[in-house]
Amino acid sequence: QVQLVESGGGLVQPGGSLRLSCAASGSGFILYNMGWYRQAPGKQRELVASITPGGSTNYADSVKGRFSISRDNAKNTMALQMNSLKPDDTAIYYCNARNRLSGVGSWGQGTQVTVSS
Repeated sequence: QVQLVESGGGLVQPGGSLRLSCAASGSGFILYNMGWYRQAPGKQRELVASITPGGSTNYADSVKGRFSISRDNAKNTMALQMNSLKPDDTAIYYCNARNRLSGVGSWGQGTQVTVSS
């Protein structure tokens, strides 16, 4: 099972950009589907974007065309490039890994993203 650590959150003005990173430790990163989730105050956690080991991606409608997910299987890392940020993007962002064989998942501790002028 992998352990996950996120970084890269912060405060940004509307229209700005941020890049989130997720570093995975442990073995078998190539076996994991990876994803970014977010949870805003008073709301349920929602999927933002996901990526398979082969690089197939999926995005929430609310972020299509603005966010881009990527992964480096050699470095056990995943990233989320967020452009044209909006106040509605304000949330805690979580990195998630799910083993494609066992279904077992792991979560990072979360990183705060605040979009405000």
